[in-house]
Amino acid sequence: MKVLVAVKRVVDYNVKVRAKADGSDVDLNNVKMAINPFCEIAVEEAVRLKEAGIATEVIAVSVGDKPCQEQIRTALALGADRGIQVQTEGAVEPLVIAKLLKGVVVKEEPQLVILGKQSIDGDNNQTGQMLGALAGMPQGTFASEIVIDGDKMNVTREVDGGLQTLSLNLPAIVTTDLRLNEPRYASLPNIMKAKKKPLDVFTPADLGVEVTSHLTQVGVEPPAERQAGIKVEDVDQLIDKLKNEAKVIS
Repeated sequence: MKVLVAVKRVVDYNVKVRAKADGSDVDLNNVKMAINPFCEIAVEEAVRLKEAGIATEVIAVSVGDKPCQEQIRTALALGADRGIQVQTEGAVEPLVIAKLLKGVVVKEEPQLVILGKQSIDGDNNQTGQMLGALAGMPQGTFASEIVIDGDKMNVTREVDGGLQTLSLNLPAIVTTDLRLNEPRYASLPNIMKAKKKPLDVFTPADLGVEVTSHLTQVGVEPPAERQAGIKVEDVDQLIDKLKNEAKVIS
């Protein structure tokens, strides 16, 4: 079984993101970048499938400019066998990313595609679903457990009412949720080995995709600062302030 895993380059989740002074975009100067946390979970699941003897090859793919090769190399250090970069410039919308990933799916013909359910920068939660529609593949989103049995896969997913289990025919698409697994850390020897693993670079034209933009970013601004809370002496004072100051009750 060949497994394709999508990884995205994002600002490290430990970094406090700031807007540029002119409000045009997020300030990325001297900011630590990393693999999107949900994508790390996707890589970990693919590597576990390989370690269990279910998957024979794990391919890490990323869409972006040259620096995203750093995140592909990280995925290779975590256990992926080879990498693919789809070279693009600037911000790329989820629909375009889904089209580019479909081109890679057509080229590689994987039996399983694993993506993070969303990225922590855009929080769109769209790419996996769009890829499923474009490629005509069944999908299990928000997966907390994956069990593969022959040419079928059971995906336990988290829904509002609890858990739902889907039975999918392979090839299929899965998007990962937080409780699927706990990603490992890359060891220094594996980081060194990752530098020698193959990494192919494709352009959108190679995949028959035209990169177009449907959205225009107007501006970026930080959320308004919250005012400090106050302490009240008793319930009567609380009711008085809610009624006369906050005016949330009458």
